[in-house]
Amino acid sequence: MADVVTDVSARETARLIASDKVEGTAVRRSNGDKIGTIERVMIDKRSGKVAYAVMSFGGFLGIGESYHPLPWSVLNYDTSMGGYVVDVDRSRLERAPRYTLSSQPDWADRAYRRRIDEYWIPPV
Repeated sequence: MADVVTDVSARETARLIASDKVEGTAVRRSNGDKIGTIERVMIDKRSGKVAYAVMSFGGFLGIGESYHPLPWSVLNYDTSMGGYVVDVDRSRLERAPRYTLSSQPDWADRAYRRRIDEYWIPPV
């Protein structure tokens, strides 16, 4: 059996990061307030690019927690904050598309993904 790689350089560089290091990373507002945590990333199978980061928000010990899919393009990594930054106020976040563990979304539904994109990415 191969040894498990624990060397940070094998899991993160200046431009690349392993998915297991993304999961659990804080999501903050530009003022530094923590608003959630990355639970998982959704990867487009065809392009290989990360399409969405699913952020957990609210709740206590998993009770009442909701999950907010954010287009990857709205997140910016800030090394000084040690996490991802998204410029959003609480009321906008509370109105955003979300789901709970008991109401999982249908990721195959293009209308669902379009609703997420239209909410977060302003038209050009």
